[in-house]
Amino acid sequence: MNKKSFKKILPVLLLSLLLTSCAQYRHTQRYELDFFQRAQTRIKGDVEVSVAVLSAEESAELFGVFVAETGVQPVWIRIRNNDPMPYSLYSIGLDPRYFSPHEAAWKNHFTFAGFSNVQMDSNFRRHGIYPYVPSGETVSGFIYTRLNEGVKAVSIDLKSPGGEGKSFFFMTPIPGFRGDSTDLFDHTGLYPKDGIAHIETLDELRSWIEALPSCVFGKDCTSLADPLNLIMIGHSEDIGPAFVHRGWELAESAHFRAVWKMIKSSLFGSNYRYSPMSALFMYGRKQDVALQKARNTIDERNHLRLWYAPARFKEMPILVGQISRDIGVRLTGKLFPPTTHVIDPEVDEARWYLEQDLTLSQRVRRVGLAQGVGRAPEKKPKHNLMGDPYYTDGFRLVVIFTNEPTSFSQIDYLDWEIPEDIRYLILENR
Repeated sequence: MNKKSFKKILPVLLLSLLLTSCAQYRHTQRYELDFFQRAQTRIKGDVEVSVAVLSAEESAELFGVFVAETGVQPVWIRIRNNDPMPYSLYSIGLDPRYFSPHEAAWKNHFTFAGFSNVQMDSNFRRHGIYPYVPSGETVSGFIYTRLNEGVKAVSIDLKSPGGEGKSFFFMTPIPGFRGDSTDLFDHTGLYPKDGIAHIETLDELRSWIEALPSCVFGKDCTSLADPLNLIMIGHSEDIGPAFVHRGWELAESAHFRAVWKMIKSSLFGSNYRYSPMSALFMYGRKQDVALQKARNTIDERNHLRLWYAPARFKEMPILVGQISRDIGVRLTGKLFPPTTHVIDPEVDEARWYLEQDLTLSQRVRRVGLAQGVGRAPEKKPKHNLMGDPYYTDGFRLVVIFTNEPTSFSQIDYLDWEIPEDIRYLILENR
C-alpha cells in the first residue's frame, strides 16, 4: 500500500477506532430483574411451565440494547419436567417467525464495535432456552419472538418421543397496552351458577343455537347490528391456541392514543395490527373478546367479536359472535371520530374464511352449520347498524374445539345444514 492510499483510509480507520471505543456493551444479570414476580404458571401432570414476557425497558436492561426497537420481544420460559419421559420444546408454536439468538443479537449490533458485538452475541445466546428437557430436569431461558403490544398470547408445545406431548396456553400482559379484552377468554363471574344452561346432546345444542337472536345489537341492546353467525365451543386453553396459531390478534380499546394511531394509519395507508373495534352488544354487554387479522393497511381486516353465553355444552363454555371482513373506510355521522369501516356485503365469505383458518389449527374436533341468521339474497339485502348492506345464506358456523391435536382429515362434520351454491345469493330474485 503506498502512502497516498494509506492517507485516504487513515481517517476511516481512526473513526472506526473511535466508534469502537465509544460502544461499550453493558447489561444487567437476569436475577437483577423482577419479571419473575409476574410469571404465570401452568401444570399438566408432572410438567410445570412458567412464562413471562419482558417489557421494552426490561429487554433493554437485560440485553444492553434497545431490543424492542428492532422488533424483537424476549419471552422467558421455565420448564420443570418431573415426567419419566423427556420433552422437546417446539419454539415455532410460540412464533412461527421467531428469531435465533444470533439473529436477534445481529439486529442490535453496534457499528464498528467488534468486541462489544461478540459480547452481545454471547449474552443473547447464553440467555436463549435449550429446547431439550430431560426427565427430572429444569430448563429456562428466552425465545426471541416478534414484538407484540400489551397482551401476548403464548403457546408452549412440548413433544415427547412416541407420545402425544403437552401444550400450555398463556395470555401474558405487557405494560402500556389497553386491550379491548385484556384477559382473553376469561369468563369467570359472568353468570351465577344457577343461571347457566347445561346442554348434553347435539340435538339440544342445535335447538339452542337456532333459538338465538338473528343479530348482535347496538348500544341500546335493541337495534340490530351485524349478523350473529358464529358459535365457538370449547375451553379457553383450546380455543386460544387455535386463534394464536393462525395469527389472530387482540384489538386495542378505543382510548385517545389508539384512536389517533388509527386515524394516522388510515391517512397514510399503514398497518395497525391492534386497531380498535366499535362496541356491539349481546347479553347486555359489549364483546368479551375482540380479535382481528389486519392486512397491510388499517382499512382492511378480518375481525370478529365473541360473547360468553349463559350455557355449556358437555361442560364446555359456549361463545356466540359475529365475523365480517372490513374492505374500506367511509364517513359517518353516527360515531366519533366520524369514520367507520365498510364491511364486505358477502358476510358468508368471512365465515368461510374462519372455518378454513381454524380447521388448519389442529384444534378443531367438529365443525358444521346451523340455521339462525335468516336468508338475505343480494337483491334483498339486510343492513347492519351503520347501514351497510349484507347478504347471507342464513347459516351460523359452529366449531367445537379439542385439546387433542387433530389433523384436517380427522375433523367430524355436523350434518345439520349443507351450504348452498353461493350463486343463489346473486341469482335469486333477479
